[in-house]
Amino acid sequence: MNTPISWIKAYVPDLDVDIREFVDKMTLSGSHVESFEQKDKNLNKIVVGRIEKIERHPDADKLIVCQVNVGTETIQIVTGAPNVREGDLVPTVLDGGKVAGGHDGSPLPEDGIVIKKGKLRGVESFGMMCSIEELGSSRDFYPEAPENGIYIFAEDFGVKPGDDAIAALGLNDAVVEYEITSNRVDCFSMIGMAREVAATFDKKFYAPEIKVKGSGGDVNDYVSVEVQDTDLCPRYVARVVKNLKIGPSPKWMRDRLAAQGIRSINNLVDITNYVMEEMGQPMHAFDLDTVAGHKIIVRRAKDGDTFVTLDGQERKMDKDVLMICDGEKEIGIAGIMGGANSMVTDEIKTLLFEAACFDGTNIRLSSKRIGLATDAAAKFVKGLDPNLAMCAMNRACQLIEELGCGEVVDGVIDIYPNPVAEKVLPFEPDKMNKLLGTNLDADFMLSVFKKLELVYDEKTNTLTIPTFRQDLNCMADLAEEVARFYGYDNIPTTLPHASATVGKKSYAEYINDVARNVVESNGFSGGMCYSFESKKVFDKLLIPEDSMYRQAIEIMNPLGEDFSIMRTLPLNGLLTSLATNYNRRNKDVRLYELANVYIPKALPLTELPDEYMKLALGMYGAGDFFTIKGVVEELFEKLGFAAEVGYEPTSEHVFLHPGRQADITKGKLSLGYIGQLHPEVADNYGIKTEVYIAVLNMDVVAMISSFDRKYEGIAKFPAVTRDLSLVADKSIFVGQIESVIRKCGGKLLESYKLFDVYEGAQVADGKKSVAYSLVFRDKTKTLVDADVNPIIEKLLAELGKLGIEIRA
Repeated sequence: MNTPISWIKAYVPDLDVDIREFVDKMTLSGSHVESFEQKDKNLNKIVVGRIEKIERHPDADKLIVCQVNVGTETIQIVTGAPNVREGDLVPTVLDGGKVAGGHDGSPLPEDGIVIKKGKLRGVESFGMMCSIEELGSSRDFYPEAPENGIYIFAEDFGVKPGDDAIAALGLNDAVVEYEITSNRVDCFSMIGMAREVAATFDKKFYAPEIKVKGSGGDVNDYVSVEVQDTDLCPRYVARVVKNLKIGPSPKWMRDRLAAQGIRSINNLVDITNYVMEEMGQPMHAFDLDTVAGHKIIVRRAKDGDTFVTLDGQERKMDKDVLMICDGEKEIGIAGIMGGANSMVTDEIKTLLFEAACFDGTNIRLSSKRIGLATDAAAKFVKGLDPNLAMCAMNRACQLIEELGCGEVVDGVIDIYPNPVAEKVLPFEPDKMNKLLGTNLDADFMLSVFKKLELVYDEKTNTLTIPTFRQDLNCMADLAEEVARFYGYDNIPTTLPHASATVGKKSYAEYINDVARNVVESNGFSGGMCYSFESKKVFDKLLIPEDSMYRQAIEIMNPLGEDFSIMRTLPLNGLLTSLATNYNRRNKDVRLYELANVYIPKALPLTELPDEYMKLALGMYGAGDFFTIKGVVEELFEKLGFAAEVGYEPTSEHVFLHPGRQADITKGKLSLGYIGQLHPEVADNYGIKTEVYIAVLNMDVVAMISSFDRKYEGIAKFPAVTRDLSLVADKSIFVGQIESVIRKCGGKLLESYKLFDVYEGAQVADGKKSVAYSLVFRDKTKTLVDADVNPIIEKLLAELGKLGIEIRA
C-alpha cells in the first residue's frame, strides 16, 4: 500500500514530523514500512519564474536569451526550448540549485545534478528553465506538459514569480510503501492509514464530511436492481447521476492521484479512482443509456459463456463467475472489470454508479480462472466491509456535485439482506495486562481505543467494534492494539506464566524418532522430498494403468507439470536423490525418508484424503538385500516384535525385481515390503547398479510396537546346545524353518542361530543344506536329554511334513 504524506495530511492536518521519524514510528506501531521515496529528494532552489523578454542568441540560431523574473530579481537564462513565450510562468532553477532528471527523462546521478551559472556560446546564463522530466516526473502524471520543452504553469495553479515551484507542482511530498497484513483490510485505503497515523502520533483524525445535496427525482424511476446470488454479493448499492459534464479534474485531485501513481484521465474516471484509494472501496460506472431495460441483475454466469471486457479481450466464463447483467446481456464481471458493451464515453448523459461488496474468495478464484487481475479485484480479495459501500457511494456523489460533474438523483438503491452488525467485546484490562506483562491503567487503554474509534459503554463495561475493524474478535486482539500504541519497546521483560500442562510428542512421533535413530546408526542419511510429483513418475516406476497408485490427487494450481499431483508412493523422491548421488560418483549411498503419502477416498475429492506415514529406505554400493533386511530387523527388535515378523516372497510390486522382493508381515498385518529395485526402473532413474529399498507402514508399526521389557536375572542353570544339519528343497526359505523351530521349541528354547548354508557336492540336486544351533535352558533346573529329546523329535516331525530331513 502506497500513501503520499500530502494525502494523509488531508485527514491529519496537524502532522508535522520528519519523514524518517514518521517511518520509524509507524513501523513500531505495527504498520510495517517497506520503503519510502521523497519526490523532491534532488530538487533544490527551484522557483516560479516569469519570462519578461525573449531575444535571439547572437551566435546560435537554435538558442534564445530570456529575461526571467524570479521574484527577487530578473535573471538572464539561455535556452533552446522551442515552446516558451513572453509572459509564461515556468519552473526555474537558480544558480546552485539541483534537478533530478534529464530533459528526456534519462536518469541522472543518484544525488541529482547541480545547475551553475555559465556561458552558452558566449552569452551568460544564470540558471535553467525546467521540463517536467527534469523535475523527476513525467507526462503520464502531468499530461499538460509538452513532449519536448519547458513546463508552463496554467492559470489554475495561481502562482506568481518567486513562489516555490516544487510545492506548486505537488512534488514536495514523500510516498511511503507499507506491508499491510491480510487481516487489516481497513488499511488498504488512505482513510485507514490516516487513522493509524493519527493514533500513532496522537493527532486528531478528521474524516471527510460526506453530504449529498441531490437534485430531486427518484432513483427508482431510473433503474431497478435484482441480486440473485446474495452469497456472492452481500450488498449492492446504486445511484444515478444525470446531465453529466465530462472534463478535467481540479488540480488538487490530479496532484493526489499523481502522488499515488495514478494518471488523471477525466473528472468522472478520476472520482472513481479517488474514492477507491481514499475509502478502499472499488466503484464502477455504467452509461445508463446502454443498460437494457434500465435494470441491473447480479447473477452467476453460465458454463461456456464468453464476455468481452473493457480491455477488448474475450474471456471465457463458468458458473462460478459472478456477473453484472442488464435486462438482456452481461455488462460486467463483478468486482473485476466492466464490459466493452457498457463502456463510459465522453458522450455519456446519465450515469449509473455501482458500489458493492463481493465475496473475496470468489473474486480471487474467478480472477485467476479468467486470467484477469485488476486493482479493484485486489481490493475485493481482501474481504471488504459491506458497510463501506454506502459511504463510498455517497462520497463519490458528493465529489460529483462539488466538481460540477452532474446532478445526483435523490434516493439510493441498497440491496443488503443481511446487514453486518458491530461486534461487542468485554473490556478486561486485568487480563490484557496479564497477557502483555504490563501494568497499564484502564484509562490509558480506553484512550487508545477511543483513538481507534472503538466505543466504550461504562454501564456494561464493553467495547463496540466498528465493522471496518474485522480483525478485532477477542481480548487478545484488543491487547495487541494496546501494546502497539503503548510501544513494544516499552513493555518490560517478564517471565511467561507457565500452566500445569506438559507438552510432549505423540506416541507415533516417538516411534518415528526410534526409527530415525536405528537407520541413522546404520549409515542412512535423512532426506525430505516434495509431496508434489509428476504423473510421469508412474511410468518411470512401471506402474500399470489400472493401478490404485495412479489414483492420485491433482493440484488445482500447480507450480508446473512436475508438481501436479500428490504422491501415492514414497519412492520417487528417494530414487531421484539416489540417482543424483550416483551421477556425482558417490560410491556407497544410504538414504531414508519419513514421508507421508496421500490416498484419496474417492475422486474427485469429496473429503480429505487418507495420509499414511511411510519409512522408505534406499541404498546402493556396499551391501545387498540382506544388509537392508538386517536394518529392518534391527528396528523391529528395538520395537519389540522382531521374532514374530515374516518375509513372504512376492512379485506384486512391479517396481521391484520379480525374484528378489518380499512382503513384510506380522500375522495378517502388512508391515511393508523389501527388495531389489527392478533393473528397468533403476535404468529409468539413471542408476547403473543394484539398488535395494524397503518401505514400512509406520502407522501399523506404531500400532504393534511395544517397549514393555521384563528383567531376567543371570541364568543359574547351564544350557543344552543341539546342532541340527538339515536337507531341504531349495524352494523352502529358512524363514519357514525358523517358524517351525520357534513353534516347537516352546518355553525351553532360549535362542537359535543359522550358522551354515551349503549347496553342492554331497547334497542332491535341487537341495540345500542348512545348519542351526539351538540353545535350550530351564530357569528352575538343569536340563537333561529326557527334557530336550522330545522337543527335537517333535521338531523333526514337523519339518518332515515340509520334506525336510536330517542330513546324513
